[in-house]
Amino acid sequence: MKSTRAGPPDGGYGWVVVMSAFFIMGLTAAVLKNFGFFFLDIQSHFGVLTSTTSWVTSTTIAMFHLGAPVASALTLQFSQRVVIIIGGLLTASGMLLASLDLSLPCLYLTMGILQGTGISFSWIPATSMVSHYFLRWRPIAYAIASSGECVFAVMFSPFFQWLIETYSWQGALLIIGGLQLNLCVCGALMRPLETKQGSIQKAKDSLEDSPTKGKVIFQFSLLRKPELLLYILFAIFAAAGFFIPPLFLVPFANSLGMDKYWPASILSVLALADLAGRLICGWVANMRLLRNLQLLTMVVTLLGVVLMLLPVSHNYWAILGFASLYGFLFGCVVAIHVTSIVDIVTLEGFDSGLGLFMLFRSIGGFIGPPAAGWLVDETNDYSTAFYLSGLCLISSAVFVVLVDRLVQRRKAVELQDVDSLQDPRFLFSPWTTASEQISSQTY
Repeated sequence: MKSTRAGPPDGGYGWVVVMSAFFIMGLTAAVLKNFGFFFLDIQSHFGVLTSTTSWVTSTTIAMFHLGAPVASALTLQFSQRVVIIIGGLLTASGMLLASLDLSLPCLYLTMGILQGTGISFSWIPATSMVSHYFLRWRPIAYAIASSGECVFAVMFSPFFQWLIETYSWQGALLIIGGLQLNLCVCGALMRPLETKQGSIQKAKDSLEDSPTKGKVIFQFSLLRKPELLLYILFAIFAAAGFFIPPLFLVPFANSLGMDKYWPASILSVLALADLAGRLICGWVANMRLLRNLQLLTMVVTLLGVVLMLLPVSHNYWAILGFASLYGFLFGCVVAIHVTSIVDIVTLEGFDSGLGLFMLFRSIGGFIGPPAAGWLVDETNDYSTAFYLSGLCLISSAVFVVLVDRLVQRRKAVELQDVDSLQDPRFLFSPWTTASEQISSQTY
């Protein structure tokens, strides 16, 4: 019988998995981040309003979030390798079909639904795979893998601009679709972990003995928690603000009369600042100087303020400065806003809580960009998009404050209950039964 390992190898082939995830993050999230380069060309080509064009990106973002539970279910049914390969085929097909320039509604289907679903099917299993391969070095492995989004975003900014100028936006989409076929190669490298035959047989026996346990995968009952409901409201408002700046930053810079390559350099610096924010904020969070929710409130509020101040800049260096601050604070939010779910639903409910978080967050991502586009159409001023983004983020911080207060109140009640169980007056109270006294003393 072939010798296999039951636990995470914490290295070895796992580093191949990390590098594969690194490229997957770059070929999915980094491409989505640079959709803004196609915005003006698509809008002028079809002669439509800004809000109408914004639905392309909104559909992509929505499908990325809505596809997350489906991607997780398919991963459990098959494997991460299979789902990532399917995701690669979907993303490439979306870009290739979009390059045919059929119509704007076709872009909603190709760049929106196909591309968004493909990104979800690639991104979710890649993140899961890194977790399966690492235990001790998991934080470092995650940091390296997620940095692919920032590194590729830096390279893609000038590259996409060059592609559009050289081959038009249709030709650029065709080439990007060809690049995204490499997701299938990355998926093929995602070798599933082998488990001991005995463990497999025990798992089968366990499922046969208690079939109901195998069916309990998703905990919708977590929606009864007021803390999670408030955190979902934070997710909706934050997502509405998150995805507006990358879409309108390039058009805003172009409206000031800047050369086409200057906005590309701004996005490159923004991606570097994003990378720095993720690493630094993750390090600060590990120091436990502040609670995660407290730190999240601070960075989200600052992010909203920076975005509301960004339109006051009217030259390259001012925009570059505000964009750098935006990228840094955005990276800080990304570093801790998912891990904060553990503080709300505990580790046992984390997977279900994350699924619900991603599912409802799609509402904000779907509404935010079109709402900003409508404001731009009505005012003929790109500044209004950034005002809306900042307002949404500042509003979302209010919900984080409420969540933090509820979590601290719950922990205080739990601590008070523990102290009462250890109180000698409780242990020897005439109203306490002998079994309660023994269990309390043992505790």
